[in-house]
Amino acid sequence: MTPRPRPLAEPGAPEAATSRDALLGGRVVLDQPAAGYRAAIDPVLLAAAVPASPADAVLDLGCGAGAAALCLLARVPEVRVTGLDLQIALVRMAGANARANRVAARFVPMVGDVARLPPRLAPASFDHVMCNPPYLKPEAGRPSPHRARDLATREGPAGLADWVGAALVMARSRGTLSFIHRAERLGDLLGALEGRAGDIAVFPLWPKPGAPARRILVQARKGTRGPLSLCPGMVLHEAEGGFAPAAEAILRDAAPLVI
Repeated sequence: MTPRPRPLAEPGAPEAATSRDALLGGRVVLDQPAAGYRAAIDPVLLAAAVPASPADAVLDLGCGAGAAALCLLARVPEVRVTGLDLQIALVRMAGANARANRVAARFVPMVGDVARLPPRLAPASFDHVMCNPPYLKPEAGRPSPHRARDLATREGPAGLADWVGAALVMARSRGTLSFIHRAERLGDLLGALEGRAGDIAVFPLWPKPGAPARRILVQARKGTRGPLSLCPGMVLHEAEGGFAPAAEAILRDAAPLVI
């Protein structure tokens, strides 16, 4: 959809424009920054992978403007989602998006740091935790000129192990942890989960037939000892360029992604 100017700034800070976009074939409307970090298909795929049932409580670590939370609520309307993000402006936008999608009673975003979880979040109180953490190491590449984008995509004081640790703290015993990340960080992700979660499933996301996976979904269960499994994964695009049918069903029709 065409970006429309709207303020997204703290008092005294420069204004930033936002755009209104549609996810899940229009089931979700999402206001998000027009420049800097913008949600694409990663949060949609992440939300589709969460095996939530009605009345479950879900924590979205690094919720941003609320894309993953809103997609999960569109698929399973009865769940309750709490969002946590470091950026005040994005948390405010997530709250506005919750109201625009009429799910404010079931989606509560709050400001917080995964390295210092807010006291109002009770440990071991969530059936599921989903997380789309920053995918760049601090020293990787050049920092983005957009500070908000850099905060969303580059690890700061909180590294990947801190994100995994926060998810483990907040999940109930045998609760599920779902992550989407770059394939090159799989070793770091598995290392952070080792000995603390089991039934780990690695689900590659192939960009097109015959191409190496760039993204992975990793799902685990807190406190279990089941073996690791490498799943067949899913091809996102056909050779001609359009979305493959399985990906289309998830991205447009709100189908679940079963790992």
